[in-house]
Amino acid sequence: MKIVEVHHPLVRHKLGLLREASTAPALFRQVVGEIATLLAYEATADLPLDDTGIETWAGPLTVGRCDQSRITLVPILRAGLGFLPGVQVLLPSAPVSVIGLRRDERTLQPHAYYQRFVEDIAGRTALLIDPMLATAGSAIAAIDALKAAGVTRVKAIFLVSAPEGLRALEARHPDTEVWTAAIDERLNDHGYILPGLGDAGDRIFGTPA
Repeated sequence: MKIVEVHHPLVRHKLGLLREASTAPALFRQVVGEIATLLAYEATADLPLDDTGIETWAGPLTVGRCDQSRITLVPILRAGLGFLPGVQVLLPSAPVSVIGLRRDERTLQPHAYYQRFVEDIAGRTALLIDPMLATAGSAIAAIDALKAAGVTRVKAIFLVSAPEGLRALEARHPDTEVWTAAIDERLNDHGYILPGLGDAGDRIFGTPA
């Protein structure tokens, strides 16, 4: 499985802001979006371009255009919504598919409660968006659903990943490509990433942790 840990200085700097427990929700959301843009920039480096003829001030010219109709952005609800705007900065025309997965805090297993994919999703590249890859249960369930719908390529973007989650994802979906701002130390007994960020959804939306 392709795994890219992005070591760009700005990503590392901004991730440090998110790790700080005193960072308020408004700033947390802003920085999450900024990192999402930087990670999406890296993850889309190999998207194909179509040659398109245009008229410039000096005459005709052939330029490259990215056909965003071949892509769908897929945030995992709810925390993935905080990641979505930063990716949309780069891909504003890409349609959005959503999948809602809630983790059972006792068993740590995901439970699907909502799914709405674009109608012509078959054959598209999906950019799966979620701040945290912990046990990978939600990511695996989301990719299962995307492949069942006909998606041919999945690129996953995470803020922070646990080694256990990456191993689980690779075992189930070795063809997935992953970009992450950090691969952290490990999971604790409750399935939270250490040192991690805490509960990214609660911190994004300002709800009690």
